[in-house]
Amino acid sequence: MPRHVGPAPAIRTRDAATVAPPQWSWHGRSYDRIRGPAFRYPQGHSYRRWSIGALLPSLFLGSTYYYNDWRGIGLDAPGPRRRWVRYGPDLLLVNTRTRRVEDVIYDAFY
Repeated sequence: MPRHVGPAPAIRTRDAATVAPPQWSWHGRSYDRIRGPAFRYPQGHSYRRWSIGALLPSLFLGSTYYYNDWRGIGLDAPGPRRRWVRYGPDLLLVNTRTRRVEDVIYDAFY
């Protein structure tokens, strides 16, 4: 008996609106990535993956780069002399007196 050859079965994909946004984890807890405005690096700067202990250039310790909605996404308060700073897709907890990065959340923004 001849075998019927027809169109290939359709591949079913999930609708983009139903796909959960990627998540990141911080101190053992998962968070949804934050939809933020486009980030513009100042002249002479581009993405760098910061690590704990690194010294952030003082240029980034200004209100333009501070992320003040830490409570809205469930992060801990930054503490005295510390600020959450947005650097591209990442959030950095920085000691504003020493400029040292004390914690990093990679890919928090999309």
